[in-house]
Amino acid sequence: MKRDTKHVKAQPASRREFLKTSGAAAAGSALAAMALPRAYADENNTIRLALIGCGGRGSGAAVNAFESPYGPVKLVAMADLFENRLAGAHKSLSAKFADKMDVPADRQFVGFDAYKKAIDCLKPGDVAMLTGYAGFRPQQLEYAVEKGINVFMEKSFATDPPGVRRVIKAGEAAEKKNVKIAAGLMCRHSRNRQELIKRLRDGQLGDIQLIRAFRMQPCGPMGQRPPQEKELNWQIRNFTCFLWVAGGLFAEMDIHQIDEICWIKDACPVSAHGVGGRAANSTDCSQNLDSLSIEWTFADGTKATDVARWLPNCHTDFSTYIHGTKCAALFGIHHQDPIQIYKDQRIADDNIAWRADAEKMTPWQAEWDVLLDDIRRDRPHNEAKRAALSNLTDIMGRAAVHSGQLIAWDQALASNFQFFAGIDTLTPDSDPPLKADANGRYPVPVPGVWKEI
Repeated sequence: MKRDTKHVKAQPASRREFLKTSGAAAAGSALAAMALPRAYADENNTIRLALIGCGGRGSGAAVNAFESPYGPVKLVAMADLFENRLAGAHKSLSAKFADKMDVPADRQFVGFDAYKKAIDCLKPGDVAMLTGYAGFRPQQLEYAVEKGINVFMEKSFATDPPGVRRVIKAGEAAEKKNVKIAAGLMCRHSRNRQELIKRLRDGQLGDIQLIRAFRMQPCGPMGQRPPQEKELNWQIRNFTCFLWVAGGLFAEMDIHQIDEICWIKDACPVSAHGVGGRAANSTDCSQNLDSLSIEWTFADGTKATDVARWLPNCHTDFSTYIHGTKCAALFGIHHQDPIQIYKDQRIADDNIAWRADAEKMTPWQAEWDVLLDDIRRDRPHNEAKRAALSNLTDIMGRAAVHSGQLIAWDQALASNFQFFAGIDTLTPDSDPPLKADANGRYPVPVPGVWKEI
């Protein structure tokens, strides 16, 4: 059983189920005829897209771009490490959005250098959609910025501190070139969360004392590699199961909760510590722990916690809570509504002081609307550094659990630790950085022994 497929099935409905109707309407937009800066549109005002990473996330992002009222857009190139994923995405997208697809066979690219070929099909003002694996994100971002191409990059953004620094540096280069960069931490574009942040900043909750985040849901274990499956391909396809490919399941999934924590505090933490482990009967062959609990400390002494558990038949929770000196608030469930403030610290439906109205659009759609509008109006749009710093907060928390050590922010930011230094030069014939043991299991973090900072 492949871990990524199992995991996706366990998620709540979202834009990742990319062929479901999102409710956004792109037809008839008056913006299609607006006057645009020459560098930000082709002759007929169409923004062209290259999809680099053709899984559910990438296809879902393409649908959001297609359905934005800030079009017109057209997909003109696709790239992936695996031909079957590209072919499947092309077929599905073409079936529903044929008028927005212009990706003939000579603009469909497969392989480790496919991202370059896809980006080379674009010109300034177009958008490279970097929606594959986090381990490859820094080099792809660097190349797009070097070419002057706008970027939408999915989370997460790097697997280790050197990768984070590369993302920050690429963002700085983009700033100088007026290249737009959007990061897939879509909750920042939720109107209701923005309203709650405003109320928080206005003092309605008092001083923030504690933030509690949870992502507790069942996810199946990864089994042994089938003998016919090439080792390198197996590890990349099962990306959430290997630290070098995507940072592991926690880093990939909990970055949303962690970004919310940093947004609520409007700061990054100064330290992290935590605990984690595996159930005694675990048959998981991956590198993941199945339970993690992390506490971050901020400069003012405020604490934030994040609890993750991937086991079946257990209590589930997928939400973030804020506790101020006056009262508490719910920052959302499953990335969406409800968003509400309570009368005091009691989290209950009969204790609500304010609740936001239902969102008019999903946060996934909102992030694309903002990006495309900013491209058309040539407004600043660069989320690279903020996203990278949330990613580093994620990395330091994971490292604290895996190593059993207290990890400081400055220590994490300066670290030269890399899971796989050769990731930029991989070829189909490269040896994978990990080998399974005789039972088909890969190295798992052991606190007190493991190092990743």
